[in-house]
Amino acid sequence: MGHVLLAVWQPLGMTPLPWLAVSIAAYVFGQMVQRLCKGAPLANPVLIAILVVCVLLEATHTPYARYFAGAQFINFLLGPATVALAVPLALNLNHVRRSLPGVGLALLAGSLTSALSGVAVVAWLGGGRAVALSMAPKAVTTPIALSLSQEVGGLPALTAALAIAGGIIAAIVGQTMLRWLRVDDWRAHGLAAGVAGSGVAAAQVAPLSGLAAAFAALGIGLNGLLTAAVVPLVALLWPG
Repeated sequence: MGHVLLAVWQPLGMTPLPWLAVSIAAYVFGQMVQRLCKGAPLANPVLIAILVVCVLLEATHTPYARYFAGAQFINFLLGPATVALAVPLALNLNHVRRSLPGVGLALLAGSLTSALSGVAVVAWLGGGRAVALSMAPKAVTTPIALSLSQEVGGLPALTAALAIAGGIIAAIVGQTMLRWLRVDDWRAHGLAAGVAGSGVAAAQVAPLSGLAAAFAALGIGLNGLLTAAVVPLVALLWPG
């Protein structure tokens, strides 16, 4: 049966459209699984979609380059989707203005901890400069992370994997950890998601509260700006 399915799929897999449809269907399937699990954070739709697509790529012996040729439209939409978070930000601008002092301190702590701890861990374990600089921008949104990694001499493919993995981990454990710490303010939930987990974690909290979506957007944007200033400085202090 598997050989029959493989024979049917291979001609279709040569064209771009099927892989675009597979990516969308995998994410929809992930959402269905999360609903069946009553919103359990571990049943993250992005994680499920990644696993489903990886299994299909392996089963059909499809190289990543061919898959990306079909799914690159989704990659293109990553930027506009992030920018769209400006809508809840604009709707909650008064809340944002009143919270700026606290946001500034939290952002500074979160961004510096993320970038510098990644570099420190790699250096402590004996990793090279390229790996350390690939790790540094892991908490920012993927397009910014890729550009930063390429600019400072990192490995963009590794940075992309780390950014996505970090976002998924933040989406899975972020809200649970904050509730365990008895933090119930949606501003804190949103900002933590945006700074620690970027778009993946922001997508997890945005449907729950417009206020959380606004602060997630703020966290994504400001964390990107601060990290874009810190990572080149780290690269400058660590000459190749």
